[in-house]
Amino acid sequence: MSSAVVVENLRKSYGAVRAVDDVSFTVEHGEIFALLGRNGAGKTTTMEILEGFRDRDGGRAEVLGLDPGDRSTARGLRERIGLVLQDIAVEPYLTVRETVARNAGYYPGPRDVDEVIGLVGLAGQEGKKVRQLSGGQKRRLDLALGMIGNPGLLFLDEPTTGFDPNARRGAWQLVRDLRDAGTTIMLTTHYMEEAQQLADRVAVISAGRIVAEGTPTTLGGRDTARARIRFALPPGSTVADLPLEAVPEDDGLVRVESVEPTGALNRLTDWALRRGTVLDQLTVDRPTLEDVYLRLTAAPDQEAPERTPEGSLL
Repeated sequence: MSSAVVVENLRKSYGAVRAVDDVSFTVEHGEIFALLGRNGAGKTTTMEILEGFRDRDGGRAEVLGLDPGDRSTARGLRERIGLVLQDIAVEPYLTVRETVARNAGYYPGPRDVDEVIGLVGLAGQEGKKVRQLSGGQKRRLDLALGMIGNPGLLFLDEPTTGFDPNARRGAWQLVRDLRDAGTTIMLTTHYMEEAQQLADRVAVISAGRIVAEGTPTTLGGRDTARARIRFALPPGSTVADLPLEAVPEDDGLVRVESVEPTGALNRLTDWALRRGTVLDQLTVDRPTLEDVYLRLTAAPDQEAPERTPEGSLL
């Protein structure tokens, strides 16, 4: 069986600007694939080509065995994919149930309307008009509309925007359940924690080109990067007193980097124990997915920051 999505040497230009520049990747059946990139990097254009909304200038694109640019098979493709876009126009005076039921009628084998409403967390809101929904509830409705056709491939564009932390984690579990049931998912998100939690594989696009591809734990050499040991300097001690080279950080902690963190941590704790002190706020980690993403997408004259809060990319 061929891959669910095949992209080879995809190209799209707007005047002199090449928005998608020789992009290639595949998405396998039953996996969650995240396409990450800054605004203007080319990810939206790539997704719109695969969804059949935009024509390509060159290269190959195949979605569930069909060419999304072939108008003769457009209807057949639309019946097999689901879309959760950033902004979906929905009739504001229809109820939740009326909206989902109407969309169910567009597909040959839709899922049960009430089941889908329950899965997205809108049970009890069936009779509420769309215009009365909160922002998070409208996003849940968008997700219901993407699922109702029982798609083989689901495109998710920033699916949890406007969700509180509990709702976001509930949506993540729903996406995992869809994947486990056989649905292939293509995801775009600016929440790096979301990509870390959901994606089986990740590709990063920058200036129209794929600059890295891999699993969330191996992307950009993340799994082999130098580990960082951070702690508060004990009272009465200086950086020069430490048994390893350390760098002070803006938050008052010091940082030690090592390719062999076990040995480095042993030397530090042995030093602290011999002095009868403790290493408060001690942590050991490797670069986060967000750290790697910022490094990969930084402009040539722009250095990515050392650390950023997980999931806070702007």
